[in-house]
Parts: sequence; structure tokens; C-alpha cells
Amino acid sequence: MLKKLFENRLYSFAVILVIIVAMASMVYPAIFPTFDNFSQILLNLSTDTIVAVGMMMLLISGTFDLSVGSTVAFTGCFTSYLMFFGHVPVPIAIAAGLACALLIGFINGYLIAYQKINAMIQTLAMMGIVRGAALMVSGSGIQGLPYWFNAIGQSRLLGLQMPVWYMLITVALFTVLFSRTVIFRRYYYIGGNEKAAELSGIRVKRMKMLSFVLSSFLAGVAGILLTSRMGAALPTMGRGLELKVITAVILGGASLSGGTGKMPGALLGALFMGVIGNIMVISRVSGYWQDIILGLILIAILWLDKSLQKKYAL
Repeated sequence: MLKKLFENRLYSFAVILVIIVAMASMVYPAIFPTFDNFSQILLNLSTDTIVAVGMMMLLISGTFDLSVGSTVAFTGCFTSYLMFFGHVPVPIAIAAGLACALLIGFINGYLIAYQKINAMIQTLAMMGIVRGAALMVSGSGIQGLPYWFNAIGQSRLLGLQMPVWYMLITVALFTVLFSRTVIFRRYYYIGGNEKAAELSGIRVKRMKMLSFVLSSFLAGVAGILLTSRMGAALPTMGRGLELKVITAVILGGASLSGGTGKMPGALLGALFMGVIGNIMVISRVSGYWQDIILGLILIAILWLDKSLQKKYAL
């Protein structure tokens, strides 16, 4: 039983997360295990998880995108600019913002897949370009957005704000796609051995470009939701998000070498980071120490996970 459990990082990591939640519930019984607290944790990680789903897809295929955080900011800022200064109707402004996100992903995907530009260099350059564009269109920020736009991220269903439901739908949709459809399962072959996948007839270049387009689109969706939830667009949105979601998906079972990972792992990794952050806030840990403590905990968890897998794989 234990061997089967720890052979799969997704299951073993879920057990570790349950233990942490149980311990926090015993230490802070009046604060931590409440609906309001858990709903706030889910809300805080909702947009991160949507971006993490796209990053999981990229890591499965053996690559990554460092421009997703900037895409989050630009999509939200550009959409807000159209609505506030251009008086463009909400649906058209959202469509235009998502179209820009798709274009960013297309450019990244084309240059990386077809022109063989290094993914780190290309997406790092795009990160700077898109962040600068976000600053150009929004300045110090845009407020006073239309009511119906703000309602997208601020309305509630069954006590949870809508970004949480959008997150769950996104994870569920891509879980089905990667577990039930032939097209998306090809990403595992591409990440495992790109050359062999190409020789077997898989259109690797087209598939890799599609992964960047979809990942950028999800970042655009996250940017719309985050802007709507805050009721304002800021050019600093999503700063550092790319490394955060890469960490989350690796915790959730992905590998930088590609070929492994499951979509629920994106949610699990983001949930772990959200829970740890929430516990530190409740414990009144200084903000100066939170990143240090989180980093040490992540290293310890990954070490423990690897140790358990090796032990029970024998």
C-alpha cells in the first residue's frame, strides 16, 4: 500500500499537504480550518493556478515560458485601457486583450519551435517587451473600470468568488484533455524524446507552438480575472509569477527535463504554496522571512518526497 502511494509524487505530495493542513488546524483551530479562510486561500491562488496549468503543459513538452507574468499584466492593462480610455464595450475589450495574449504566445512559439531560438532567451526577451508595453498603456495604473467587467471577478457562487470556479473548470478541462485525448497526450512523447516523437510522425513544431499559444492564452485569462477582481489594472501585476508557477508545477509532479506531470498537480502545487503562505500570515511571520522559510520548506519537501520514492520503489 505504502509502496504504491509513494511511487506517485502526486499522491505522496497530497498526503504531505493533508498532514500540514491537519497540523495547522490543530494549532490554529479558531482561524485556519474555517470556510472563510479556505475560500480566501483558493481565491488567492486561483489566477496563479490557471497560469500554472499552461506552464504544466509546457514543462510536459520539455520547455517553459518566462513571459507569462508579463502577459498577465499586459492583458489586464490593455483590456482596461480599451474600456477606460477607448470606451470599448466590455466583451470586445476582453476579446482584444485575449487576442494580444494569443499573439504573444504565437510569436514565442514560432520563434522557439520553427526558428530554434532558445526558450529561455526568447521568453526572457518577451518578458521585458511585454512588461514595458503594459507600463506604456497603463502608466501608474487604471481604475474606475465598468461594473460588468468587475463583476466577472468579484461576483460569488456558493460563497466562492468566480475566479475560484474558473480555476477549477480550467484544471478539470485540461485534465480531461491530457488524459483522454490523443492530441494532447502527444506532449508526453515530445517531452520524453522529441527526436523520436518527430520520427514517429508527430508534428513536433506545430505542437510546441500550440503549447505556447495555449499557455499565453491562459495567462491572458488570468490577467483578465485578476484585473476584474481588483477593479484596477497595474503594470506590476504578475511580477515574479513565472518562477512561482514553475515551482508549483514541479512540486506537483512535473520535471524540467519534460515528459512527466499531471494537470491536477498544478493545482496541488499552487495549493501547497498558498497553504504555507496562509499559515505564515496567521503565525504573524515577518514578510522578510516568509520567502526564506517557504524556500527552505520547499527544499525539505522535495527531498523528503524523493527519499520516500526511492525507499518504496525498491
